[in-house]
Amino acid sequence: MLRKWLEIIGPVTDMKDFKAEFGGSENATIHGLIVSSILVPAALSSFFVGHVADRLGRPKGIWIGTFIFGLGAAIEAGAIHIAMFVVGRLVEGVGEGIFLGNLVVLICEISPIKTRGALTTGPQLACTLGLVIGYFVSYGTSGVQSSLSWRTPWIVLSACAMIICGISLAFLPESPQWLGLQGRYAEAEEVWKYLEEDDVSAGPEKKTAGTILDIFSKDVRGRTALGVFLMGMQQLSGIDGVLYYAPQLFQKAGLASSEASFLASGVSALLIFAVTIPGLIYADSWGRRSSIILGGIGMGFLMFLMGGLYAGDAVHQNTGAGRWIVIICIYLFAALYSATWGITVKVYSAEIQFQRRRASATSLAHSSNWVRNFTVALITPVLLAKSNFGVYILFGGCCVITVIVSILFMHETQGRSFKQIEEAFKEISAKGNRLWRRTASKA
Repeated sequence: MLRKWLEIIGPVTDMKDFKAEFGGSENATIHGLIVSSILVPAALSSFFVGHVADRLGRPKGIWIGTFIFGLGAAIEAGAIHIAMFVVGRLVEGVGEGIFLGNLVVLICEISPIKTRGALTTGPQLACTLGLVIGYFVSYGTSGVQSSLSWRTPWIVLSACAMIICGISLAFLPESPQWLGLQGRYAEAEEVWKYLEEDDVSAGPEKKTAGTILDIFSKDVRGRTALGVFLMGMQQLSGIDGVLYYAPQLFQKAGLASSEASFLASGVSALLIFAVTIPGLIYADSWGRRSSIILGGIGMGFLMFLMGGLYAGDAVHQNTGAGRWIVIICIYLFAALYSATWGITVKVYSAEIQFQRRRASATSLAHSSNWVRNFTVALITPVLLAKSNFGVYILFGGCCVITVIVSILFMHETQGRSFKQIEEAFKEISAKGNRLWRRTASKA
C-alpha cells in the first residue's frame, strides 16, 4: 500500500500550490528528477537488503524499512524547500527498498503451495488500495487554498507507515525457511505448526554455509538473471509512467481541465483496484507463464495503438474519437497490467530462486525493478515534452521483448513446491531449453 500511495506524487506535483512553492517542477527534466529521486536509494537498499534479511530475519527488515519510509514521508510533509522535499524522497526510497524485498520473500516462504500465488500477491491488492486512497486524498485536498493541499497526503502517508511498522513488529511471524537456515529447527517446526502447513516438502532447509555470490553460481545464475530481467521489464512496460504522470497523459489526450484529468486518474486507480481482486483470487489457477506472455501481448498492443494514434496526428484537443480511444487504452492498459504482470512477476521472481539465497536473489531482482522505475520516472516527462508518441512506442517495444524472452526461457511454477521447482530447473538445465518443457508437471 505504501509503495503505490507514493504515486500520488503525480497529482501532487500538478497542484497549483505545489507549483507555486517549488516552481522548478514546471521544467520537465526537474519534474522527472523530483518524481524519480526516491528510486535510486530504493535500488541501492534493495541490492543490499537480501544480505541483511539473511542475517536479521524477514520481519525485522520489514519494520525497519517501514519506519525509515515513514520518516521520509514526514520530511516531505514538512518541506520548506525543494531540496528538503527531495531529501525526504531519498529517505523514503531507502526504507521502501528495505521493506518491499523482505515482504515478498516472507509471504512466499510462509504460504502453503495451493495458495502461494494468492497470498504472495496480497500486497499487490494492498498497493492498489493505497493507490486509490492516495489519489482521492490528493483530490480531496487539491482545493485547499494553502500548502496543506499537498502536505496533507504526505502527513497521512507517514502516519500509515508508522502504524504498519508497529503491526509488523508485533504480529509478523519469522520465516521457518530462515529459521532452518540458522539451525533453529525446533522454532521452525513450531512456526510450521502455527501456520498449519501440511506440505512437508516445503519444510526448512538444513543449515549450510554460503555467500551472497551463490546467486551467480553456474547452477542458479540463469534463474537469478531471469528474475532480474522480469522485474526490470515489469517497470519498462510503462505502468509507472502511466501512474506517475496520469494527469499529464489525460491532459494531452484532451481533458484540458486539471480537475477533470485529476479525477480521471482516480478512476483509473479504482479500476486497477477492482481488477486486482479477481486476479488475486485466481492467481493459483492461472499459470504464471501464460499470464506474463498474454499480458505482455495485450499491453504491447495497447501501447503501439496509442503511439500510432499520436504519430498519425489522430488525437486532437476537444474533438475527434482519437482522444477517447487513447483515454480508454490507458484504462485498459492499467487494468491488464494489474491482472497479469502486477500480480505474477513478483511471485515468479521470488519462487524460482533457490532457498538458501532466495532473499539475496529476490532483492537483486527488486533492485533491477527500482533502477528501471527510476528510468521510467525520469524519461517519461522528457519524452512527453519532446514527442507525443515516442514514449508509447518505447514501452510497447519493451513488452514485446519480454514476451519473446518469456516464451523462450520461462518455466511454469504454478502448483509446485519449492523442492519441485528446484528439481524442474535442474532438469531443464541438464536437458536444454525446449518449449515443450515449459508446462507444469503433474507430479
